[in-house]
Amino acid sequence: MAESFYLLPETRGILTVAGEDRVAYLQGLISNDVAKLAPERALYATFLTAQGRYLHDFFLSAQGETFYIDCELARREDLRKRLSLYRLRSKVTLADATADWTVALLFGEGALAKLGLAPQEGAAKAFAGGVLFTDPRLARLGARAILPRAGAASALEAAGFAKGDAADYDRRRIAAGVPDGSRDLPVEKAILLENGLDELHAIDWDKGCYLGQELTARTRYRGLVRKRLMPVAIEGPTPESGTPVLFGDKETGELRSVQDGIGLAMIRLEHLEAASGPGAFTAGAAKLTPRKPDWAKF
Repeated sequence: MAESFYLLPETRGILTVAGEDRVAYLQGLISNDVAKLAPERALYATFLTAQGRYLHDFFLSAQGETFYIDCELARREDLRKRLSLYRLRSKVTLADATADWTVALLFGEGALAKLGLAPQEGAAKAFAGGVLFTDPRLARLGARAILPRAGAASALEAAGFAKGDAADYDRRRIAAGVPDGSRDLPVEKAILLENGLDELHAIDWDKGCYLGQELTARTRYRGLVRKRLMPVAIEGPTPESGTPVLFGDKETGELRSVQDGIGLAMIRLEHLEAASGPGAFTAGAAKLTPRKPDWAKF
């Protein structure tokens, strides 16, 4: 029985960025260092409001003279339009390539080894006419790929992967404390450092200016993080995403993704420190027990 699995999620879309100014163009807009993007290295990055609030997060990979953006399918046109606003006279083209390319998620025991990928976030290589890369956020989540849509499943099955279960992947992600785009990051509200996107390698602190950098840097250097997104065990009836989280009778945050007795919740750090044991937090009729992700710096 296969221990490694693949998904071709219908929730992901692909944009392409091409042209001689593609590096300089994206460099002034997104939170990671585009100069580090290469066929051997993929990136995770965000696009923010001018006030440093979350708009989009995505994965970037390079194939030849083209950058591929793995983004949310339902919001890809919004991302394309927002990026296009800043194109001006830059020699770049932006296109929706979802019809021809697909995103693949590869996970399970031995997935990276089976693919010949290094267990280093963002390590990338060519595969089946596209590109494979270790998840740039957290290597334990496995790998991602951008592949020609025709034949993608056959290529992955030939590599020893069986079709997987989306709920299984979601459980792994939630247990690891990793947010999933606008499911967990409220658009125009979320702050990157409250949601772990620094530790998940979405930000390069040494690059030049980009849209929303000032607030992001101020949040870090002034120590303004007061709450954090973290995994929680759910005891009792599973509340819906968006249910307020309470510490005693005080609202401390909100429940985000939920799946089979676990979830992600935003919780104020002062209440986390004051909690005396399991079940100190509630959401609806359920008791929540938060757990700090082992990669988190708080």
